Amino acid sequence: MNIAFDAKRITHNATGLGNYSRFVLGTLTEFLPENRYLLYSPSVGNPELYRQLLTHRSVRLFTPHRALALMGGSLWRNFSVPRHLRTQHVDLFHGLSNELPVGLYNARRVGTVVTIHDLAFIRYPQFYKAIDRLLYRKKYGASARHADRVITVSEATRRDVIDIFGVEEERVTTVYQGCSEAFSRITPEETQASRGLFALPRRYILFVGSIEERKNLGLIVEALSLLQDKELHLVAVGRKTPYTQLVLERARRLGVLSRLHLLHGVSGGNLPGIYAGAEVFVYPSRFEGFGIPIIEALSAGVPVIGATGSCLEEAGGPSSLYTDPTDASMLATLIDRVVIDISLRKKMIEDGLHYVQRFTPKRIAKDLSAIYEEVLLTYE
Repeated sequence: MNIAFDAKRITHNATGLGNYSRFVLGTLTEFLPENRYLLYSPSVGNPELYRQLLTHRSVRLFTPHRALALMGGSLWRNFSVPRHLRTQHVDLFHGLSNELPVGLYNARRVGTVVTIHDLAFIRYPQFYKAIDRLLYRKKYGASARHADRVITVSEATRRDVIDIFGVEEERVTTVYQGCSEAFSRITPEETQASRGLFALPRRYILFVGSIEERKNLGLIVEALSLLQDKELHLVAVGRKTPYTQLVLERARRLGVLSRLHLLHGVSGGNLPGIYAGAEVFVYPSRFEGFGIPIIEALSAGVPVIGATGSCLEEAGGPSSLYTDPTDASMLATLIDRVVIDISLRKKMIEDGLHYVQRFTPKRIAKDLSAIYEEVLLTYE
């Protein structure tokens, strides 16, 4: 099977959709090496992000010639790529980040699959610019309605795609995300190396994610000031945004600035060790499509506290704890419970390691392959 993918996120994004896209490709090359995988990106981006993928003989990266690139990556992606797919005898195109090239709409020559990660811009419009909301609704909605099959990364997003975009239920399937197996194979040496490299405190709560308002790091800062255990610090790893300054100001006002540690630009190779050193992982995001950091924490054997209101219960499972994303006092109480109650902590870790097995790469490869095969059957 010849399968093509939009690879802009693979080549350019170090987190989020980039990690998802690289995970999917890495999983497919490992468990379905007999296929041919074609990656289409408007430029080479950062080769360090995907160098490992290109070591597989089945993977090939395509970028536009300089003249086409100067005309605009969007034009190339939407109209030149569909023509190129036919010259490469591509069987199926998978849009990994919410959209498909316009030139594939109703083409009926290439099977189409699109992954929709979330509709946060509709559910929480206050976190997005008006022009972005308009463009996302137009592009994502059209892609979902034209694709042969839609993949969602949670049941919550599946319901949104069906209800908001009007896509038939039988065309939408949930395939959960996973994370690198590096998070389940952390050595004490890695943990110690990360602790020294980033001067981590002896005991800390961990948060991983872009430091933006929707992710709600400020709630953890407030909870930090309410904890019984005043020796516990907060380490936050993520991309810096204007919201970061608000978090710092809140920490200063609450008297916990010295216990807050912000880390930006941390490489993926150093993350597992940072996870493993944490006493508890806290992710009180108001809305997520899934929540890969929760899967990473569970895989690393760290108890998790998520938030109610979206799909984080799907990622964390029944033994993780969940806070109201507006209630700092409730979050502080849950953190104190995890830190103080040794039996609860042990159960959360053991159950989490068992629960996270449903997100293994092998299972995800099987689910993706089944969807691809179903699409191709409609073209025979």
